[in-house]
Amino acid sequence: MDEKKNEIILFEDGEVKLEVNIQNENVWLTQAQMVQLFGRDRTVITKHINNIFKEQELEEKSNVQKMHFPNSDKLVNLYSLDVIISVGYRVKSKEGTKFRIWANKILKEYMLKGYAVNQQRLEYLEKTIKLIDIATRLDEDLRSDESYNMLKVISEYTKALETLDKYDHHEIQKPKGNINTQCRIEYEDCLKVIEEMPFKQDSELFGRERDQGLASVINNVYQEFGGEELYPSIEEKACNFLYLVVKDHIFVDGNKRIGATLFLYFLNFYGLLRKEGKNIVEPETLVAITLFVAQSNSKEKEVVIDLLMNILVGL
Repeated sequence: MDEKKNEIILFEDGEVKLEVNIQNENVWLTQAQMVQLFGRDRTVITKHINNIFKEQELEEKSNVQKMHFPNSDKLVNLYSLDVIISVGYRVKSKEGTKFRIWANKILKEYMLKGYAVNQQRLEYLEKTIKLIDIATRLDEDLRSDESYNMLKVISEYTKALETLDKYDHHEIQKPKGNINTQCRIEYEDCLKVIEEMPFKQDSELFGRERDQGLASVINNVYQEFGGEELYPSIEEKACNFLYLVVKDHIFVDGNKRIGATLFLYFLNFYGLLRKEGKNIVEPETLVAITLFVAQSNSKEKEVVIDLLMNILVGL
């Protein structure tokens, strides 16, 4: 952990007082601090942390950092907010809920502080693109210049860059997408798709469902509230379908491969997979979005879904 960029914020709730480390738009606590926060024995906290990584609920590498504390030569493990929240759910701690609300408020404030700097960068890029357009109209000879061609490519990707900036600041607008409430995919048909995957022959664990998790995901995608669908568009359903299969680890093995496959099946079921005789989702795109979902923070689900929808609608 880069100690130069590390900041300490005090969290207080009753008798609990913690010096919380803030870095890279995340909150970090040690095991000892979690013991104090949740009021549980250290062995209990250790067991839950180990199970979180063992069950692949979270990736250990991106959720654990080591840090030197004053007057100590030993490195101490610090755990991210995702780990803290997961432990809180497992020990059913009210204190954990209070800490999550407090931490998200603090992180939002930090993100807003950084907004001005990022906004200046985006404005600089936009001004550069406008200057390119002006120069093009004034001097046609510039069209043959290699540097112009490169900058023209950047200009064509302005929308993509703006989307990335909006993602950073949780400002992505959800596109409308296609509406179709006439039919729905069936649990049994999805199982048949999984059975036909080649990986099924290589491993007994591949595609082995946990507690009918797939049926739960399908019901989630089509759920209604007040007589209206929670996810009205096909694209929103598809993105949530991919997200839930990958992030909820509903299979013992193969969640990313199965999630990606069922995502394609879902789009094809509604006639959205092919456009003008070609698949709209290239293999590289499928890999990229699936890995992006797998590596994303659970607390950012809404903005992740909105970003995926923007990608899907724009393909």
